[in-house]
Amino acid sequence: MTQTPLPVHILLVEDSEADIILTQEAFADAGILNHLQIARDGVEALKYLRDPAKARPDVILLDINMPRMNGLELLRVLKHDPALMTIPVIMLTTSHAEEDILRSYQAFAASYVVKPVEFGKFYEAIQALGRYMLTIVRLPPRAS
Repeated sequence: MTQTPLPVHILLVEDSEADIILTQEAFADAGILNHLQIARDGVEALKYLRDPAKARPDVILLDINMPRMNGLELLRVLKHDPALMTIPVIMLTTSHAEEDILRSYQAFAASYVVKPVEFGKFYEAIQALGRYMLTIVRLPPRAS
């Protein structure tokens, strides 16, 4: 008997309203059970993550290019914070720059995914990412 997966708590750190909406729709259309929280930059994400009243995410989807605190800056803070360092962070960005890819992995990103620019391909990539998080990888246990 297969076990029904629990909903995944996802923190999407993204400043593009269009990408937020597409991500929400792609997860919903794929039937991916999740609780999707949104932060529009690194400062807002840290505020959410450090609030004990907020649910700890199982995974963070993180854009690089954002105002106030960009994704690479946030990633470095997260991976140096003992309370947050075990949360897997998937970089989800339009940047193809080898420097961004290298810096992300040096800062301990779990994965680096380039967002396709074309609507249909972006949609497919988000659905595949959701299935990956639910059926392939083992996420760290939730803190009690």
